[in-house]
Amino acid sequence: MMTTLGMPTRHPSAPPSPDGHLLHPIVRKLSTYAHLDAGERAALAGLSAGGQRVEGRSDLLVEGAAPDCAVLVVEGIACRYRHRPNGARQITAYLLPGDLCDPDVVHLSRMTHSVGTIGPCRIVRIPREALADLTERHPGIARALRHAKLAEEETTREWVMNVGCRSAIERVSHLLCELHERLRIVGWATKAGYDLPLTQQDVADTTGLSNVHVNRVLRQLRLMRLVEVGGKRVDILDLPGLRAVAEFQPDYLRPTSAESIPG
Repeated sequence: MMTTLGMPTRHPSAPPSPDGHLLHPIVRKLSTYAHLDAGERAALAGLSAGGQRVEGRSDLLVEGAAPDCAVLVVEGIACRYRHRPNGARQITAYLLPGDLCDPDVVHLSRMTHSVGTIGPCRIVRIPREALADLTERHPGIARALRHAKLAEEETTREWVMNVGCRSAIERVSHLLCELHERLRIVGWATKAGYDLPLTQQDVADTTGLSNVHVNRVLRQLRLMRLVEVGGKRVDILDLPGLRAVAEFQPDYLRPTSAESIPG
């Protein structure tokens, strides 16, 4: 049985920007999509201040409810998910440090999915008025959020490809590679691996596999000396080899450049 993986660990060598704001995960993430000036970085870093601790397996947004705020994940991991009437769950996205769910909340009349924490998280709830004001006053932030939204849509298409036509070992390998790359970007992973509070059932609910099948795949990856999952950690033993099995190409996580969309 797969053990629970722990809280993401910040990369100790993640460099700060000259103004000291780049260490905030949302600043690190959005800086990969668009140039942010010092004022915009400071405004984003201000969003990360404070917040609230939320226990694992807690709902942040509930399907059917009318949302009145966006949720910024500062620490930990959350997910978007839906339940079938029979109780089966499908995880449709992971929200990692620096992810803002959902920046388009100002346009939603009701949630069509739920958002819940996987492990303990620190989050910030941003009222729709504050988010609208932020993007209006800071065009660089608005542009970066638009780029991030395109990356999210590309990621959804990649997940459809994963479930639709990849083998079990390719699905799980691809998920592990994607989480590694996304956590690395925001300074919460090293080349050697990362901590993450996923259970075997979470992986199954993400990849469309059974719990037993996920267990077999993880054992196979360990025997291939590609990755070790356990002890609240994902230890990557052979990243090029794991990427080769997954056919992982990270370009979909950054599909645009800072100049590709007019502000």
